[in-house]
Amino acid sequence: MLYLLFVTYGAVFLCEWLGDKNLYTITSLTMRFQTLYVFCGFTAAYMIKMGVAVLVGQAITELPTSMLNVVSTVTFFVTALVIWFRRSDDHSAPTKQSGSFSRVSLVAFAAILFSEWGDVGQIMTATLSARYHLPVVVWVGATLALITKGLLALAIGRGLRNRIPLSVLRPVCASLCVVMGIVSAIEPVVGR
Repeated sequence: MLYLLFVTYGAVFLCEWLGDKNLYTITSLTMRFQTLYVFCGFTAAYMIKMGVAVLVGQAITELPTSMLNVVSTVTFFVTALVIWFRRSDDHSAPTKQSGSFSRVSLVAFAAILFSEWGDVGQIMTATLSARYHLPVVVWVGATLALITKGLLALAIGRGLRNRIPLSVLRPVCASLCVVMGIVSAIEPVVGR
């Protein structure tokens, strides 16, 4: 059982680390909002996403690709708007007034939960769960892998936030989310 936990963790972490847009989303959110709030939001989202992968299994892979792309695209654009219009003092680090816990956690939660469904990490989780019939072990391993990925993105975002003024971060972070939205929108067309 412990072997499966480590295999799941390693496989999902590697799948998710390479080319995952959520890394950029978490980094962007961390550059604008308090780290703990972002952490709580993405942790809850990852727990749900991996839970769905374990419970629903292969059905995730059969969801209409166009629907998944539209939801991801809209999520990235809405996140860009939230980052752009969220005004606070022009400090490099967020202050206590830079958003309430519930609001920032909800933004991080939604940005992660509603983007990139049916990705390689979820497919890997669904496959491991179906193969080994130990859904709790697979869920824990996959969720821990995603939280680790999120913590790495938090560290990057926090480092950038401490070195770059907020007046530069806001347009950069919002632009990054817009670019990810555009990539999500054109990826199915280019990938054909």
